[in-house]
Amino acid sequence: MQFALFPLRSAQRRAGAPRAAPYSTPPLANAMTLTKAAMAAAAAVAIAALLAAAPAYAAKDNAKWPSHPIRLVLPFPPGGGTDTLARIMAPKLGAILGQPIVVDNKGGAAGNIATDIVAKADPDGYTVLMGFNTALTMNPSLYRNLPFNVERDFKPVTLLASAQYVLVVNPDLPVHSVQDLINLAKSKPGQLNYSSSGTGSPLHLAGELFKARTGADITHIPYKGGGPATIGLLSGQAQLMFGSVSAVMPHVKEGKLRALAVTGLKPSDVAPDLPTLDKTGLPGFNVTSWYGFLVPKGTPDTIVNQLSAAAQKVVQMPEVREAMAKQGLELSIDTPAEFATLIKTESATWADLIQKMNIHAE
Repeated sequence: MQFALFPLRSAQRRAGAPRAAPYSTPPLANAMTLTKAAMAAAAAVAIAALLAAAPAYAAKDNAKWPSHPIRLVLPFPPGGGTDTLARIMAPKLGAILGQPIVVDNKGGAAGNIATDIVAKADPDGYTVLMGFNTALTMNPSLYRNLPFNVERDFKPVTLLASAQYVLVVNPDLPVHSVQDLINLAKSKPGQLNYSSSGTGSPLHLAGELFKARTGADITHIPYKGGGPATIGLLSGQAQLMFGSVSAVMPHVKEGKLRALAVTGLKPSDVAPDLPTLDKTGLPGFNVTSWYGFLVPKGTPDTIVNQLSAAAQKVVQMPEVREAMAKQGLELSIDTPAEFATLIKTESATWADLIQKMNIHAE
């Protein structure tokens, strides 16, 4: 399956900003020490071996699951933070299930390539998607004619981890609370800029949700990634942004940025002193980046429940929790039904916002 990498457009002003990136991967850090080329080559060898052995496994289709290796498809290239987490989890998950977990990186097209691969896979429990919210809840409203439908084609297994964003401002801005910021923005309509990692990115949509909920007229400046967006804020081209914990908190600690609140419904484990936007005048405001396992629709419930239980054991292991914390991730687990409800609820929220703000893919 090939995807055109469609540029995204927004009806908002750019204020002389750099060209927007069409989309960006949720911000995570601490890449693996292996080079991307070496990791890709190793993954290719493993996948080839798995596929070559498929005929031998065919005779065992009726055996108790799992009877042969499981393919874990990631919508990210090798070397990123989520890839690191997946590769830490894979051997531990394989040990519990009794079969190897083969990590298969299928990055590109804002996660659409990997998502479509798993949507079209056999519903036998041997192809699993490590999905993330951008592809599952935002892309269906940003891109027209996607070859998959999340509700129709997937069965959620379990949520694994989530990361909150932080509302930060340039310290030259005379605000020290969320209400201060709202009041200032309303007194100077169109004069405050917020930076993001690109049009259609979670950071952009967080800013648009803030605008919609507060009625503040602030201007979006899209950059080509979270790093450049942070630099734009530090330099004063932008006055505020929603950034990842790992990207902005070091600058907050150095006094180069001022943090006002986090975007989840509960205080962040990695920034416990910050209030939530939900408790500072914006009830129900909830924007997080999250990751979870999904399988093709039609996968037996017995397999879903077994995979869910095993994955939840893995993410609660101390060494895995430590690896998650290094990426700014917090433990987030739930039942398959609860995960399905989360996807449905967030999809409706983003669909309404994207339509209201006229953000779409050509």
